[in-house]
Amino acid sequence: MPFRPVERLRSIEPSQIRENMRIAREVNAINLAQGRPDFPTDPAILMSAVRAIADGHNQYSVSWGLEELRVAVADSLAERFGVGFDPDAEVTITCGVTEAMVAAIMSLVQDGDEVIVIEPAHENYVPAIRFAGGEPKFVTLRPPDYALTVDELEQAATERTRAIILNTPHNPSGHVFTREETRLLLDFCARRNCYLITDEIYDQLLYDEYEHIMPAAEARNTEIEEKGLIVTTGGLSKIYAATGWRLGYVAATSELTNYIRTVHDYLTICAPTPLQHAAVTALSLPESYYQDLRQSFTRRRAQIMSILKDTGFTPYEPQGAYYLMAEFEKWNFEGDSDAFTRMLILDGGIATVPGTAFYYRDKELGKRLVRFSFAKSEETIESVRELLEHCYEREAAPLSG
Repeated sequence: MPFRPVERLRSIEPSQIRENMRIAREVNAINLAQGRPDFPTDPAILMSAVRAIADGHNQYSVSWGLEELRVAVADSLAERFGVGFDPDAEVTITCGVTEAMVAAIMSLVQDGDEVIVIEPAHENYVPAIRFAGGEPKFVTLRPPDYALTVDELEQAATERTRAIILNTPHNPSGHVFTREETRLLLDFCARRNCYLITDEIYDQLLYDEYEHIMPAAEARNTEIEEKGLIVTTGGLSKIYAATGWRLGYVAATSELTNYIRTVHDYLTICAPTPLQHAAVTALSLPESYYQDLRQSFTRRRAQIMSILKDTGFTPYEPQGAYYLMAEFEKWNFEGDSDAFTRMLILDGGIATVPGTAFYYRDKELGKRLVRFSFAKSEETIESVRELLEHCYEREAAPLSG
């Protein structure tokens, strides 16, 4: 019998981020495609994982996560934002935010439901909707400010709208959604009786005067909280430079959590047990850790912005997270962003991601954009300068200069 692919998977393409990373490894290029730090994890966190392994914490944990980690997550959110989640009934530890999003969407969305995706968007949202049998609809943010508009939100809504996905701080643009934008989304969900599913993995990584507005906190004592229409997801790997540990969480009402935990149980059983023990240590780090983190990334942001401006790009300065979008119009390059990023890997020794990977409704919006990750040491970022200068001069034949 010939192979017949499942119909709902036909429209899902392999990850462009992981594909460019694969090519980068083949040619030994610097990987600015992934949010993959090349600097070490805090020693206290590492030693906690080592101790957990040595002490025999190597078997299955409770499917929805170690009690002490669920308590630590709930306590952290309560202390920072004033929100109250019951760690026993409303918090689930997952294998990264990707699984948290998949489990939440599969618990809420069924065939025919529509989910609004704010694009440019991370690659995993649309596949998660497809897995659940739903249909993605799109609201588009545009440079330079990537602000949310009321008109686009209303135009995307129908009677079948089941949920909206909000990622803040935003990947790939670095936009931090304002209090006004957050209230706009909360009001929309209350009126439409639909869910707001958040991805807040970069909630500790902000620049300048920007602050993270947590939707669940903003919704306290409102109709949307009463209806239980907010699902919060976050991660414990990006902020602690341990992306390979794949640790995330999802917090929702106890009723919805029962379904999320069922999906999670059959997807992965549990997150890695010894690494959950280490995550408890990570969440106990002092505030100085996060202050140092923001200061170091502020330097990296300035560094990559300077390099890109000097080598023919027009970068859009991020307000949070560790990515930015940049136009390459000053390069006399005839191809689109897919061809451009391939050229950068093979001729320049630098891996990035084409802007088209983040746009769905209109790929044209991403054809002259690329995403850079600056989750690298300052030494690595500085080495990018020379590579880009050579590539700009040698391969791209710039229009001026």
